[in-house]
Amino acid sequence: MGYVLVKGGSEAIKNAGKLVDSLRSAPPVEVPQIRGRLRLSVDQVMGEGGLYAPELAALAIRQSDGDLVAASFLIRAYRSTLPRIGYSEISDTGDMFVLRRISSAFKEIPGGQILGPSIDYTEHLLDFGGMGVMGDTDADADQEFGAEKSDIPKFKKVSDLLRDNGLLEDAFADDETSDDARDEPYDITRESIKFPAPRSARLQTLARGETGAMLALAYSSLRGYGSVHPTIAELRVGHVSLCIKHPYTGNDVSVGDVQVTECEGILSGVGATEITVNNRFSLGYGLVFGQNEKKAISMSILDGTMRVSEPKTPAEDQEFVLYHIDGIDAMGFVEHLKLPHYVTFQSSLDRIRAVRSEGAGEVSDD
Repeated sequence: MGYVLVKGGSEAIKNAGKLVDSLRSAPPVEVPQIRGRLRLSVDQVMGEGGLYAPELAALAIRQSDGDLVAASFLIRAYRSTLPRIGYSEISDTGDMFVLRRISSAFKEIPGGQILGPSIDYTEHLLDFGGMGVMGDTDADADQEFGAEKSDIPKFKKVSDLLRDNGLLEDAFADDETSDDARDEPYDITRESIKFPAPRSARLQTLARGETGAMLALAYSSLRGYGSVHPTIAELRVGHVSLCIKHPYTGNDVSVGDVQVTECEGILSGVGATEITVNNRFSLGYGLVFGQNEKKAISMSILDGTMRVSEPKTPAEDQEFVLYHIDGIDAMGFVEHLKLPHYVTFQSSLDRIRAVRSEGAGEVSDD
């Protein structure tokens, strides 16, 4: 590679950083304000950074001047410095403290549709009333949900109803790379991903994927460049308990709650077999940190598209999808173009000049 080491210019680099500070002309934005007022951005950065830490995500957003991919990079870089002390146990999303719960497959679902916190149903118009008004700092953003565990209503999942009636196929029934043969789920942070990838590796990679990239690929499937056009069996936003094994007793111990968005999509649509050979529906799954519904829905679509045994479109190709949805890798490759490429470009110039000189010589000889 013809890259060269950048030497000197340290003073210019320092001044460039100072110039960024000079462009921050408004009063400083505090981290609690970002967490309270830009909560969806905070949730997106936590998901793409792979670390559930709302305060740190808000700090990263402030440090990156609102560039969410750059903020995710800061979070993932910080995450790489943390010691690994163990793995959590499997969380049952059926026990979720539900904030929002909707289904587009059925009008009536057990427990009813719960709209919860969402702007989906309001006018998508600018509200000029908020211009120039400094809001509260949302000091209570860290408040815990005070309901006792026994008081939290549990809702039977739509997918459970379908499964009880024998209408859902086994998620691994047509997966030649099933995790059944593995003692533990794939860990993409410790093992290099290999293709075809087992479903646990695919889902982990999707969970850390960049929202916009996943949305684009999922949209391509909806437009016919893929095999999946789902109906949402259930979309949930809420808090689930995170448990680990006690090192001495071996019992499960709750170490806190995390907010997640979960989507279960009934897979059907353009180019797909709506019903399997066993006369059952297939289900796509998405689970992401925080409230990020478009990413969870996109994840459930891509979970379905990548099950195709003979991919014909980008959304169906595991390698294409999983390598191109990582916003941090993509940012690194694209932004590295700003670094010096003097040697490679000079080589291209020399070749063009040589060819032009040879061409001019042939013309003069004639």
